[in-house]
Amino acid sequence: MEQASRVLNAQFREKIMSAEAAAAQIMPGDNVGMSGFTGSGHPKEVPVELARRIEAAHARGEAFRISVWTGASTAPELDGALAKVDGIELRIPYQSDPVCRQKINEGTMQYADLHLSHVAQHVWFGFYGKLNVAVIEVTAILEDGSLVPSTAIGNNKTWLDRADKVILEVNSHQSMHLDGMHDIYYGTQVPPHRLPIPMTHSDNRIGIPYLRVDPAKVVAVVETHAADRNTDFTPPDAESEQIAAHLVEFFQHEVKLGRLPRNLLPLQSGVGNIANAVLAGLNKSSFDNMTAYTEVLQDGMLDMIASGKLRHASATAISLSKAGLDYFEKNIETLRNRILLRPQEMSNHPELIRRLGTLSMNGMIEADIYGNVNSTHIMGTRIMNGIGGSGDFARNAYISAFMTPSTAKSGKISCIVPMVSHVDHTEHDVQVIVTEQGLADLRGLAPKQRAKVVIAKCAHPDYRDMLTDYYERSLRESPGKHTPHILTEALSWHQRFEETGSMRKDAAPAKPKAADTVVA
Repeated sequence: MEQASRVLNAQFREKIMSAEAAAAQIMPGDNVGMSGFTGSGHPKEVPVELARRIEAAHARGEAFRISVWTGASTAPELDGALAKVDGIELRIPYQSDPVCRQKINEGTMQYADLHLSHVAQHVWFGFYGKLNVAVIEVTAILEDGSLVPSTAIGNNKTWLDRADKVILEVNSHQSMHLDGMHDIYYGTQVPPHRLPIPMTHSDNRIGIPYLRVDPAKVVAVVETHAADRNTDFTPPDAESEQIAAHLVEFFQHEVKLGRLPRNLLPLQSGVGNIANAVLAGLNKSSFDNMTAYTEVLQDGMLDMIASGKLRHASATAISLSKAGLDYFEKNIETLRNRILLRPQEMSNHPELIRRLGTLSMNGMIEADIYGNVNSTHIMGTRIMNGIGGSGDFARNAYISAFMTPSTAKSGKISCIVPMVSHVDHTEHDVQVIVTEQGLADLRGLAPKQRAKVVIAKCAHPDYRDMLTDYYERSLRESPGKHTPHILTEALSWHQRFEETGSMRKDAAPAKPKAADTVVA
């Protein structure tokens, strides 16, 4: 059955055209701001047609690349399609696409990995140059020209405000029941005219339900009907469940000490299977009437809303499995009163994170014995995804926790190392480290105290003696005794892995290969 048009404004209806015609509005060298945050709310057709156009230009020997700015990661129809045809010169601020990752790590695509809270304001400041085009997915265009946002807001408000030209994809696959679930705050200013953001609780509405755009800037409207990227999560394994148990026990202890209320403080959870396992653990816990102030609403939080454990969730995007999306769509009228979607400049705003006192729980790749965290790079040089919003929350949260299994690659990698191979979160911003082995509370500890706790609580037994040996020798051999290190050995574990395929001391040298690479 043909879908009824959701372009209800006559002025915008006159601009309806094909995705191919809309993509022709984007020129080589343009900075293009696209919607999308963690696989949700991204344009589905214009990027694909743009990729075809770029591929044809390259076949003719013409140069054609653009810079792509988004909210966060998108999907194969956007990042993947453009990366495959070498159409991206610069990508900001976050990605998780395997083709993008390959291009970045082989050095053929530039990537600026940015704190998500910085992006919108830096564009307003003009730090990244002119935004030539915005390509934004919306759910509908109402009679008065208001835009009903989609399943992700991300940086869409800023892209619509700052772009010279705007292309709108109106996606009839998105439920019209999304109307009313958004809170778009238009009160931000640039210094020195900034005012306090009028929010004191995570469920406060401070804006309007719709995005707005100057109709004169809109050069194309494309009608689409396509689903978001749905990522199925694996059931929690024993390691993830143990990490969750350690965190729940820690929060219970903080409540007993009077440092947390009985319903905790607003939860912020990173993306992925461990994050969902932690939320599942909280869902089974004794805590009730919880709230969330986070970036992405995943299955774990949806389950908590369904059980009644989570009273309200504020986010910037909804990213669900197929089963989660099915539940969401069937219960969306009820969920509309329990969920608010905001621009990421609000969901990740340091002022709000600190005021609300969020409990920040994010994944990591590795941590070192002094509490520094690497959440972005494999063996120090190969990007995995990006820092995302973890830094926004780590620096400003009431409690900042980072989580990982203690080993990776079937035990060949220790996720607790003498020194991290890349620093995303310094020891000053990391309060708690959790593995399946245990939880290290680092608050108020000096470096040498932190090292003992991290080794004892978080390291895998297969690597604990190696870490202890390194630490004790560093106490003797390091010129400085505040943060002792043996500089010739601090990154030797990573070098050993590159050479042998294992961090273990007894690892045999790997056989040379024509193209020996490590796949994350």
